[in-house]
Amino acid sequence: MTLPPSFVSLSVSATHRLPRWILFAICVLYGLAGLFGRDPWKHNDATGFGVMWSMAKGGMHDWLLPNIAGRTFDHDGPLMFWLGAAMIRLFGSVLEIPDAARLATALCFFLSCALLWRCAYLLGKRAEVQPFAFAFGGQPQATDYGRALADGALLIFLACVGLAQQAHETTAGLAQLTLITFLLYGLVWRLEQRTQGALFIGLALGGLVLASGLVLPVTLFLTIALTTYLYHGLSGRYFQSLLLLTLPLAILVAAIWPLLLSLFVDPQLAWLHLHAWFDQDLQRFNGPSQTALGYTLRNLLPYAWPVWPLAIWAWISWRKAGKIPQVRLPLGVIASILVLIFFQHTGDDILFMLLVPPLALLATFALPTLKRSVGNAIDWFALMASTVLGGFIWLVWNAKITGFPAQTARNLYRLLPGLKAEFSWMELCAALAVSLAWLAIVRWRLGRAPKMIWRSVVISAAGTTLIWVLMMTLWLPTINYAKTYRQVALAAAAAMPIDYRCVRPVQMSDPQLASFAYFTQLRFSEQRADCDFLLRHDSQNTGMPISISREHWRLIWEGRRPADRDERFRLYERRKAMRGLGSVKK
Repeated sequence: MTLPPSFVSLSVSATHRLPRWILFAICVLYGLAGLFGRDPWKHNDATGFGVMWSMAKGGMHDWLLPNIAGRTFDHDGPLMFWLGAAMIRLFGSVLEIPDAARLATALCFFLSCALLWRCAYLLGKRAEVQPFAFAFGGQPQATDYGRALADGALLIFLACVGLAQQAHETTAGLAQLTLITFLLYGLVWRLEQRTQGALFIGLALGGLVLASGLVLPVTLFLTIALTTYLYHGLSGRYFQSLLLLTLPLAILVAAIWPLLLSLFVDPQLAWLHLHAWFDQDLQRFNGPSQTALGYTLRNLLPYAWPVWPLAIWAWISWRKAGKIPQVRLPLGVIASILVLIFFQHTGDDILFMLLVPPLALLATFALPTLKRSVGNAIDWFALMASTVLGGFIWLVWNAKITGFPAQTARNLYRLLPGLKAEFSWMELCAALAVSLAWLAIVRWRLGRAPKMIWRSVVISAAGTTLIWVLMMTLWLPTINYAKTYRQVALAAAAAMPIDYRCVRPVQMSDPQLASFAYFTQLRFSEQRADCDFLLRHDSQNTGMPISISREHWRLIWEGRRPADRDERFRLYERRKAMRGLGSVKK
């Protein structure tokens, strides 16, 4: 579709590409910071690692029936856990096991970045969005324009506030993120090569089944089919390729796991696990609860800042161009994920992360239409916020190491009793280097006032990288101390005798069980009734639980994480007279 002549007017200088080393350095610093030298953290990070570790040290049964120390895990498909377990098998003898598992995280993150850049490049050099051609020349070439837009897309992606922690965890969400960007790549490539694009879409949808469940890929396929029908009709080749290529390939890829289960696992166990996995996926989207809706409304917009304002600007700006693929394709994916977000039964931000790639792709096309005043406002907000937060991180680190300011140090050690001040020259040098780089980028941006279309998101991306790297250097020992179960798990293990049958976990969440099993190497079992030890978690400091008989069990240890004053772990030993008799109610 031909655009109005004055819609986008750019000179060659506006599409000068960002130096490759700067773009590469930002990606590498952002992607690798926080991956190594830490424990699995409570909540999703420990849960995903627990599944990977159980697979890596187990056999075929553990690879095909994901579990955490024997407890069935049916919340996601096995794809990401297969990748993490493979990394542990390959590199676990060279790296710490959690660090080896997070190599899978790094692989998924960097692949997502590469795919997103390629999507924006292919869309950016298409005729629908080319700038106005001047009478005597001087407009940018299509490839230069596409490259500048692709650089902007990657910077927007990295600038997303909420992505930082999730992009460095061992969760199934990282595989889903990569597959969403691969799906976008298939949709874009289908504009150039219909057959290959349809196959890429099929691979992405089938992979999403293996990485998540059925609801997400089915919703995406129905949306793609509907938009294809609206624009090309039932008899069009695009729609026919969806039915003849995309759908069969997606089903074939998705069937890999059930096929392996049928070949190597007892049929009844395989059916029970698949049924639980499918039921869990349906229950996740069986309608919004008041709690889930409130969680989404409070957290979605801050999570996706500054991506969503740019995406809205792009949608408004390009309405006059008609229904071009640069807007239509990402909007379809955005709509599908938004529907699922608002139909979640419990508050969860995994889908927030999946929303970022299509939002970033759409937001890219706001850059050539963004008014200078708006771009400057985004810059100044990012500059002030990043500088203040960066200064706060340095202040708290200084208080921890030197005790000054005294009030800040007292508050820190009151929140985290037992925390020790650890100084590392390597971490300090890395933090100083990234801080100096931040100052250099700010000086370049404010001093030279560049005209490139990606100028308005450089500060945002660099600021997010600054904050994350500072936290993962200066604050890493503190955060690790606050989020790990290492100390309390080792304390529980020290109270155990050498000769014992097994330990039965009671009311322990998945991340707690994964952490205790990894740090202590204890034999946990929820199925055996003859376990001679019982490890119980309570959310409050209660006395002897009424479900545990004093006649049968004797309390031998009690502890908690220093950073959590509410949770309590209690280790009970079965009294000798009662060993081999009875069981305990959960």
